[in-house]
Amino acid sequence: MTELQRLLRAYDAYRAAGRACALATVVDVAGSAYRRPGARMLVTADGQLAGSISGGCLEGDARRRAQQCLSQGRPTIITYDSTDPDDDLQFGAALGCQGVVQILLEPLDFQQADNALELLRSWAEAAEAPAVVATVFSMAGASAPARMGERLLLKADGSVQGTLTQASALYEQIVADAREALVVNRPATYSYPAGLGTVRVSLEILRPPVRLTIFGAGNDVQPLVHLAAGLGWRVQVIDGRPAQAQLTRFPEAEDVRVVPLAQVAALPHDGRFVLLMTHNYHYDLAALRWLLPQLPAYVGLLGPRKKYERLLQDLEKDAPDAAARLQPCLHSPIGLNLGGETPEEIALAIVAEIQAVVAGRSAGFMRESGRPIHAPLHRVGEEFEATNPVAAVCSVSA
Repeated sequence: MTELQRLLRAYDAYRAAGRACALATVVDVAGSAYRRPGARMLVTADGQLAGSISGGCLEGDARRRAQQCLSQGRPTIITYDSTDPDDDLQFGAALGCQGVVQILLEPLDFQQADNALELLRSWAEAAEAPAVVATVFSMAGASAPARMGERLLLKADGSVQGTLTQASALYEQIVADAREALVVNRPATYSYPAGLGTVRVSLEILRPPVRLTIFGAGNDVQPLVHLAAGLGWRVQVIDGRPAQAQLTRFPEAEDVRVVPLAQVAALPHDGRFVLLMTHNYHYDLAALRWLLPQLPAYVGLLGPRKKYERLLQDLEKDAPDAAARLQPCLHSPIGLNLGGETPEEIALAIVAEIQAVVAGRSAGFMRESGRPIHAPLHRVGEEFEATNPVAAVCSVSA
């Protein structure tokens, strides 16, 4: 289950119980911070939390302020600044991150069809492609062309919905910038001039869960499905053996199918990540032949290099360019070099490798990367300015 799915489940429970709640959303970050824009947390009137906006340091203070936001009935923005490590440790939130985090707090109206979480639900329920959600988190005076907390959602098919309507003077500009963010796959913060001030908008990229197809239903696939499902990935298991390909063996999989060897070539192509773990040479060969016309972003082949070399020889009898076509996406041997021996350790190495591919990272030790953990947030317009940062006491247990 993804983080958003867990948040929506909590929201549904609060709504069913009639428990008023506020949403805390990280909308802007400068420097280092534990969570990036788009991290969310629900806070009920009696202080119950769901989700997270930091590693635990901000939750306690943000909970108190969210409860105040609920009682006042209007959104507000709060800023946590830890760029001066000495002042932060003595007076501030004790984050130790040397960054600035801005959080939008807003009461949720269960009756509003396009409130923040219902808008996200409209994408998440059938998420097959990325989308962009634009959130207004500061405004310039009472006559500003957008209100704090107004949003719009731009989907891959070009449809737009949300509380920021075409009546806003900024609507067309925000939609255009959201389209650009979607094309280049880059979140951003925009500052738009408005009268004597600015309207600031966060553009967050919503990414659908990884779709993972696993050929093979052996015991070594069970811990892999468990880990992948824990990350919210959508997993399909395929095998030709009816005794192995059973949903009772893979309860966390979205689909478990029995596909005889002769029917592999007729399967639809519906996964961007594919694992070949059948322990059956002929089944792996059939799956690779099926993949060649429409190669996914990642193909992982379980087994030694010699196995792939033999498979490649057979593939090249019908497709002489098979090696060149497979080279960008095929990983064999499969997984990161973590020294795994048990099925659980091997599953961890495989899932970690796929995550590195998803994130466009080369894996390896973080201390040796020589690059920031997170790419700097793209900004257009005014530079980030931490105005009126609040003091907070770190409360990891909150």
